[in-house]
Amino acid sequence: MIKLVVFDLDNVIIDGEAIDEIGKLANVEDEIADITEKAMQGEIDFETAIKDRVKLLEGTSIEDIQKVADELPLMDGAEETINNLKDEDLEVAIISGSFDVVADVIKEKLGVDYIYTNSFIVEDGKLTGEVEGPLVSGTKLDVLNDLVEEKGISLDEVIAVGDGANDISMIEAAGIGIGFNAKPSVKEIADIVVDDKDLTKVFDEINNQLTADIAEETAVEQEIEDEAVEEELEQAAEDVELEVEDAEEIQEALDEVVPEVAAVEAAEEEAEEEAELEEAAKDVEIEEEDAEEIQEALDEVVPEVAAEEEAIKEAEEEEELEEAAEEVEVGEQVAEEVEAKKDSLPKSEFVLADTMEGVRQQKDEKEAEISKIADEREEFNRIAKEERKIRDELNASLKENLNKAIEFRNERNEINKEVEKAKKARNEANNKLKNLEWSSGKRNKIKIENEIKKIDKIIETRVLDIKKENQLVKNANDLRKQLNEIQEDESVQGEAQDLKKLSEEEHAKVIELSEKAQEAHEKMLEFFRKTDDIRTAADEAHKKFIEARKNASAKHEEFKVVLSDIHVINKKLGTNKPRRRKSENKSGPKGNKNNEEKEKAETIFEKFKNGGKLSTEELLLLQKYNIG
Repeated sequence: MIKLVVFDLDNVIIDGEAIDEIGKLANVEDEIADITEKAMQGEIDFETAIKDRVKLLEGTSIEDIQKVADELPLMDGAEETINNLKDEDLEVAIISGSFDVVADVIKEKLGVDYIYTNSFIVEDGKLTGEVEGPLVSGTKLDVLNDLVEEKGISLDEVIAVGDGANDISMIEAAGIGIGFNAKPSVKEIADIVVDDKDLTKVFDEINNQLTADIAEETAVEQEIEDEAVEEELEQAAEDVELEVEDAEEIQEALDEVVPEVAAVEAAEEEAEEEAELEEAAKDVEIEEEDAEEIQEALDEVVPEVAAEEEAIKEAEEEEELEEAAEEVEVGEQVAEEVEAKKDSLPKSEFVLADTMEGVRQQKDEKEAEISKIADEREEFNRIAKEERKIRDELNASLKENLNKAIEFRNERNEINKEVEKAKKARNEANNKLKNLEWSSGKRNKIKIENEIKKIDKIIETRVLDIKKENQLVKNANDLRKQLNEIQEDESVQGEAQDLKKLSEEEHAKVIELSEKAQEAHEKMLEFFRKTDDIRTAADEAHKKFIEARKNASAKHEEFKVVLSDIHVINKKLGTNKPRRRKSENKSGPKGNKNNEEKEKAETIFEKFKNGGKLSTEELLLLQKYNIG
């Protein structure tokens, strides 16, 4: 992920070469431009080029140079590009062999985060013809390495933009190197080449890279997006199945009725037969009317249960499916599917036995078969519920881990803001200290010390005649006397000590806070890694859930086939029974019993109309008296 963009200054951020414009003040612009071009083409080394050009500027007024710096034009799109990079939360640095007198103006105009340049040596307001700074003998890559180390990032997280040979080292090392109106030697090694003199074209290329990086992020955005996509996919799957949970409830409601009807049929028939036969056996001399009542009682069971089975199944399916359709607000297409499911039993091609005894045996066999299929289907439904529970628990854990990761990311970002404040305070103290040291005479001391070192080195390493050697020794001694005569102002020394102490304190803060930020970063990564493992497990549970649901659906289709066959059997058994005579109005114990049941059935119907849920027994009672 890109975090830092580094630009060259001359012919990149500003439209021109600063030193060429400064050369006009001393009427040496042609000579300077010639040296500049050779350096940019790589024909001479940069250290030689910078020293030779600055030498030509000896005696130029620093005040005049500052006026030139204020008037240097920005490259087209420079301000817009820097603002866009800032909007993307990227930091911006300028690393240039140009000069701080120019770069400081640009930093102020554009709000650049870091500036690394060289400095003219000035005496009495005039250039001495000498230059100092990190980019006189060092390379831009050296400076960039120090910067990324200080920031705790890698070169792969850097984009470098330049045009000349002295930019090659950082362009080649950065994660992405961009050649901007570059020399041929730069174009050969750059990852991206922009030939338009418009820096917004550079931002377009950077923005393309940022867009590509978004897909690879570990930050909370990517994982939240994954979670949202997963939820949308699950919602789509649930919509197709009238929502998984509602579909399961419908399935459970259907399952309550059909298997029970077969059991109720057998139990009801057996109980009624036994009760009526026992009552008939009490009177050995059964009269014809009693016999007819016994027959009538027996006749009530089989045809009624067959009709009840069909009516109950249709009523329950219709009620539950319509309720589910209303809850999920299905569209027209899904509503049509719901209507179709009301008559979803397949057409039976079952061949009945020739005798009633054979038909009853077929019924026993089919009831055993449908019971086994129902058990298998319920087992698959149980597995589906377990896997769904596991999946939901994992998804909840996933969300919790993501929230933790976000917390540590936010903590890290807040600490990094404090790190930047401490760095800024440290750098300000260092700059003040540097200026103070130069103004206090230390600059002259360093210059003299360097001259003494040069003389000592010549004496040690060269073979000289005695006269020349004596002269060099004398010169060194004279310089040492001058060095001893230089006295730094005591008040300046005290201020320098305070600034140095402040710099050290702020640097200690930088180290301490950076360690805390790193700890928060590592914890963030730890929770992100956990989310990957949890997501994998949740996906596996979801696959098992879908597989179990498919298996349960397949078993339900088998269930419907067998149920269709049972319907054929029940119809056969029902049509072969004698028609029963109505006896509800007859007096006596049986008539009273029927009246009580009918009143109970009417009470149950009132309960149903008020939204109450009915049991299978209550449904059968309503069906018996044809209520509702």
